[in-house]
Amino acid sequence: MRRFTAALPLLGMTALTLFSGCTSAPQAASSNPPPSYRIDVAPVAHPQGETPAWWYRNGAARAAANGAMGAKAKNVILFLGDGMSLTTVAAARILDGQRKGQPGEENLLSWERFPHTAFSKTYNTDSQTPDSAGTMTAIASGVKTHMGAIGVSSGTRDDCADSLRKPLLSWLQLADSAGLATGIVSTARLTHATPAAMYAHSPERNWENDTDLPPEAVAQGCTDIAQQLLTASRFGRGPDVFLGGGRGEFTSVEQRDPEYDDKVGQRLDGRNLTAEWLSANPQGAYVWNSEQLRAHKDAPRLLGLFEPDHMQFEHERPQDPAGEPSLAELTRVAIGTLSRNPGGYVLMVEGARIDHANHYGNAYRALDETIALSEAVQAAVDATSREDTLIIVTADHSHTLNFVGYPVRGNPILGKVRGQGSEDDMPGDYARDQTGLTFTTLSYANGPGYTGASNQQLAGPKHFLHAPSSIESSDGRPDLSHVDTEHPDYLQEALVPLKSESHGGDDVGIWAIGPGSDAVRGTVEQNVIYHFIVQATPKLRQRLCAAGTCNADGVPVELPKPVDFESK
Repeated sequence: MRRFTAALPLLGMTALTLFSGCTSAPQAASSNPPPSYRIDVAPVAHPQGETPAWWYRNGAARAAANGAMGAKAKNVILFLGDGMSLTTVAAARILDGQRKGQPGEENLLSWERFPHTAFSKTYNTDSQTPDSAGTMTAIASGVKTHMGAIGVSSGTRDDCADSLRKPLLSWLQLADSAGLATGIVSTARLTHATPAAMYAHSPERNWENDTDLPPEAVAQGCTDIAQQLLTASRFGRGPDVFLGGGRGEFTSVEQRDPEYDDKVGQRLDGRNLTAEWLSANPQGAYVWNSEQLRAHKDAPRLLGLFEPDHMQFEHERPQDPAGEPSLAELTRVAIGTLSRNPGGYVLMVEGARIDHANHYGNAYRALDETIALSEAVQAAVDATSREDTLIIVTADHSHTLNFVGYPVRGNPILGKVRGQGSEDDMPGDYARDQTGLTFTTLSYANGPGYTGASNQQLAGPKHFLHAPSSIESSDGRPDLSHVDTEHPDYLQEALVPLKSESHGGDDVGIWAIGPGSDAVRGTVEQNVIYHFIVQATPKLRQRLCAAGTCNADGVPVELPKPVDFESK
């Protein structure tokens, strides 16, 4: 078998030899294995030497060493579970199984059946525990960057002028330039960190509409994230499918929301960006509820904004009076639209509200949202072919959700621990702590579930929604004997009181199926996910090579300049 080789920084300038794995479907070894590649990456001082060009080349070397260059994907779908820690996945797997009448532990979520897995190291260039902007920019561009950055390399969050010199090309923009159809789906505002990193450039993730930009940023030439959707067409056509929340970021304060009489848009510049999008895309359709989405699902281009803010949690979604589509339905519609392009497509789908529920300290909604993402992934698997579509599922960062105690097999994952209080105890009724009190299987290391009295709720168990501005010390744990900890609004206990539960810095999972998926293995820097995608997709590789970013073997190793991919 011929070999992929790459020289990685931990080995100085020596070559690391890794054998390419089998294709996504088990089969005999190919009689024409791909050629070997050697990519030298100079060792650098960390973090001082971590330039954007270094991050890009380092990621390219790892993906090529893993065998990504041997694949021929026509389509790529990336699913991003925002804040989907491995603990969140494990607990959601069990809840999903228990909802089906099983004990739960033996269950698998849809992507856990994928044949290839890896771990992703999620830190930002300036933070051990990252945020969604810097992490998604790494996944989208192949370059790690600072906390808060949207589509720009590392700098300072409030420095507009500096960021204008540091734009990064996302694989969605690259695909648009290469003639592929492109799409973005999210249950968050479409101007929020994860979707924004696919099409926008901003040093500060919070510059979502014109009212958010400080005057000095405007004077220096920065534009808000919502406005950048309209200029994304400079790479080709811009996203063909753009579905999620955030109507308020695209409409002005003079415009009343079509769904809620008491709400208006947020823009002060008087612009109606949805109308501008329709003017630029006369064959397209703008929709804001389920009925409209179904009526216009065959439109060649789709803009869907289903809430003024984030979309509803899955738990509340069925009560939406206007009708709000599920993430699975949005995924099916997106694939249906994009697959009409004979040249292929790329799609990013975000299950955003997993993160929000974890921030609220509410495990029920976090797990419920994870199950909804699992259903969306299954919808994509059912709608595509393993022969031509690479599907990757991952998370941007972790959270502080804990899965602890010694509950008996099949114990309700949201319930109190029944069984042993320690590994040496005999199984009994409810397990108890050393003060004699029951406790739950799931808890948070920090967050609004801290049981001391706050300015919003009395001392004791807390319930959704709780975002206190002040809180008192607790005199001990509450008695949960008569508390329904499985109720959707129950907030799991938190050790450290915070208004909002924090992200975690631990690794997250990557699961993959389809052409190039066998390259997804080991523990990789998060920016390597970009290189898995572009190296596995010939049209993306070819477009990068046409711009002069490839080495003699055709491996994209040089940091691309976005201007080189704009339509002439």
